[in-house]
Amino acid sequence: MTRRELARWGRQPVTVVVNLVFPVMLLLMFGYLVGGGRGVSGDYVDYLVPGMLALTMAFGLEGTMIAVTQDLNKGVVDRFRSLPMTNGAVLVGRSAADMLQSALGLTVLVGVGHALGWRTHGGPGAFLGAVGLLLLFRFAMLWVGIFLALVAGKPELVTAVQILVWPVGFLSNAFATPQSMPGWLGTVVQWNPMSQTATAARDLFGGPGGESGHLWAALAWPLALLAVFFPLAVRRFARLSR
Repeated sequence: MTRRELARWGRQPVTVVVNLVFPVMLLLMFGYLVGGGRGVSGDYVDYLVPGMLALTMAFGLEGTMIAVTQDLNKGVVDRFRSLPMTNGAVLVGRSAADMLQSALGLTVLVGVGHALGWRTHGGPGAFLGAVGLLLLFRFAMLWVGIFLALVAGKPELVTAVQILVWPVGFLSNAFATPQSMPGWLGTVVQWNPMSQTATAARDLFGGPGGESGHLWAALAWPLALLAVFFPLAVRRFARLSR
């Protein structure tokens, strides 16, 4: 199932390139055009890049969401049911392909960050730990997106559902510190799962804005989301594909 999803990359190279280039454009825009880093002490690029890495993990779910709904509406799942595999294999294969593309996107964005002058100071182990947290957050958001796609049911409704992800991305500390925001907004931002991941990643990278106390929250939020939405998605997919 994962190989089937990866084959779409060859048939839709423009989509793959756009997904890789879009976060790079955001990084350049906020780093050079919009950036100012309200409340950030130290180099803003060192603060911005980890935030952009976390933001990239929250966005770009629509490709997977549309693919899931297309499989349902085109009757592909009916053919899969004749094969010796579980219903969840279709979703897991799709999520595995998405995670490979997400890892590629992280690699590209890390390279661009280094070109802009971003450097890590936590050592190889801490670097890999931060990347692991980012990918775990992506995996959790992915299953939230898959469940919402199954609820939407049709590819044309996916865009409307995808908008629900935007508050998670922009009501966060990706671009500025919560301390520089109004009190109520700063509280919302601090409790945002993406903010927890970004803060823990900054700490592991050894950059400004990092706080070691957020590591457990950065682990707990994605695991809690997975515990809820993974079984919900698999159960709903099984019902829809009968």
